[in-house]
Amino acid sequence: MVNQKKYLVSPNIQNNTLTQKIEGKDQDNKKINTRVIQENSLTIFLNNQEIVTLMCILDHPKYLAIGYLLNQNMIKKNEKIKKIDYDDELKVIVIRTNIKTNYEKILKKKITTSGCAQGTIFGNIYEEIKRIKLKSKIYIKHEWIYDISKKVNLTPSLYLEAGAVHGCVISKKNNPIIYMEDVGRHNAVDKIAGYMFLNKINTKDKIFYTTGRLTSEMIIKTVKMNIPILISRSGFTSWGVELAKKTNLTLVGRAKGKKYVILSGHHRVKF
Repeated sequence: MVNQKKYLVSPNIQNNTLTQKIEGKDQDNKKINTRVIQENSLTIFLNNQEIVTLMCILDHPKYLAIGYLLNQNMIKKNEKIKKIDYDDELKVIVIRTNIKTNYEKILKKKITTSGCAQGTIFGNIYEEIKRIKLKSKIYIKHEWIYDISKKVNLTPSLYLEAGAVHGCVISKKNNPIIYMEDVGRHNAVDKIAGYMFLNKINTKDKIFYTTGRLTSEMIIKTVKMNIPILISRSGFTSWGVELAKKTNLTLVGRAKGKKYVILSGHHRVKF
């Protein structure tokens, strides 16, 4: 197992509120008690406006809410967060900013994405992303791709305990430092975005690893976070690849064992 002390934040498998024990039967018709993921709703307010209700794991509601609003263009990277109020009983979180936001305009245009647990993209984010070019000159060594994947797989996680979740990880070189999980990969990404924003962590020199598919939504969130390299053990969608090429994002998929496929940004991979 990987030492979790090397992470800034990682899954807390000791938190019993994140799973529930349910009685069932196994393949031999014997009674068993197994852990399943505790899925909850979280309603996000921005100032006085209700924005969305997400189905998620409630391990980091603050990071999830901030990351969601950032990735939907409802708050900007230079935004000053005035206050964050979370009601655990009502499962409601309110993000308060110093200045009025433009959520009314953004909410008019909504696209349901291919994300697990139904992801959503608001506003003109697709048009904005097409104008971005990632200029980071960092690279990833060939052997780091396998190394990162191995370290993630050996880290204690809710996935290993109960399954039914996706994981997203931020690495500096081949060292994973932030690990978030959720029922939807888009939620896990948003938790990372919120954590990095609130802790003022530089994104330009980081590598992003996800267990989920490399869809357009994943590319958009990675580019908005200004992370130049995205790796997944899963496959690609054509629109995801197209957006990656337009934004100069290095896209590595089907990374299982020592095999992988690069469909964009080959120049950042050093063999």
